[in-house]
Amino acid sequence: MALRRLMAALGRRCRRLFGAASAQPRDLKGRVYLVTGIAPGSIGFETARALAAWGATVIVTTRSRSQDAAQALRAVLPAGAGPLEPESLDLADAASVERLATAVTQRHGRLDGLVNNAGIHLDLLSQWREPKLLDGHEIHWRTNYLGTMQLTLRLLPLLLRSAAAHGGARVVNVVSMLHARGRNAGLFGASLPYNSWVAYGNSKLGLVHATLELQRLYAAQGLQAYCLHPGAVFTNIADKGLSGNPVLEAIRRFFAPMEAAFLLTPEEGAQTTLACATAPEARGGAYYRNCRVAEASADSRDAAVGRKLWRETESWLGSIKAPSQ
Repeated sequence: MALRRLMAALGRRCRRLFGAASAQPRDLKGRVYLVTGIAPGSIGFETARALAAWGATVIVTTRSRSQDAAQALRAVLPAGAGPLEPESLDLADAASVERLATAVTQRHGRLDGLVNNAGIHLDLLSQWREPKLLDGHEIHWRTNYLGTMQLTLRLLPLLLRSAAAHGGARVVNVVSMLHARGRNAGLFGASLPYNSWVAYGNSKLGLVHATLELQRLYAAQGLQAYCLHPGAVFTNIADKGLSGNPVLEAIRRFFAPMEAAFLLTPEEGAQTTLACATAPEARGGAYYRNCRVAEASADSRDAAVGRKLWRETESWLGSIKAPSQ
C-alpha cells in the first residue's frame, strides 16, 4: 500500500510538471448535450459527469447496460445537477444509430453539443493478418468513422436548428494523436500489409478530415466543429484490445497501479473534450491537445481529400435504410 501511494504521488507530480490543463466550469443550465461511450472509468463518463454537474441535460450512451452506467454516473453527481437520459448505441449497427438519432430528434427541441467519444481500438498486439470486417468495412473504420459520421449527419438538422435558435452548437470528435499513423491513401482502400494500429489511425484521421469539413460547410450557420487528442489516459480501452491473451491480461493487471499512477486519470483526460464542448474562446475547425490548439498531421490538412471523403461518406449514408417504426 505504501508503494502504491508513493507511485500515485509521483504520478501526480509528473502530471503537474507536464502541465495538464483544465477546462473552466460553465453555467450550462438549459443546454442539451449528447455524449457517446460513458462506461464507468472512461473519458466519456467524466465528460458527461462534468456537463451534468454544470447544469446541462446530458443524453448518455453505451452499447449495453446504459441504465447501469447512468446510475453509476448519477451516484457521483452533486445535488442540482442536470438530468441524465441513458440510451443504447452500437456505432457498428446502422439501425441502432438510426434509432438513437430519431429518438433524440423527436424528444428534444435542441442539441447544443454532440460529443463523439465512443470508439474501439482492438488487436493491440497486431496479431491480425487480415482485417476483421463489418458490413464489408474494416472494423475500426466501420465503428469509429462510419458509425460516428452516421450519428453526426443524422443529428445535423437538429444541431443546425439549435445553432440558429440559441446562438451556436458544437460537434466534438475525440480522436487521437495516433491519427498521424493513418494515411490518406488508406481512407479509400485497404492499407497493405494490414496493421490494426494503422487501421485505427485511419479511422481517427477520417474524423479529423470530417471535423474540418463540418467547419467549412456549416460554421457560417453557427455550427462549430472540434477534434482532439485527450492525452495518455488510464482507461479500460486496452482491456478489449488485449482480450483473448490471458498472460498479457494478467501482466497488465499486475502493472495497473503503476500505469494508473503515471497516466492521466479519466477526469484529467476529459478536460480537453470539455474545453472544446463549452469554452467560448475555443476555435472551431481546430485540433486540440491539452486544452490548446495543436498541429494535426500533414495528411489531415489536404482539403481535397477531406472533400472527397465527405462525398463518399454521404454516399454510404444514403445507402442505409431507415429502420422500420
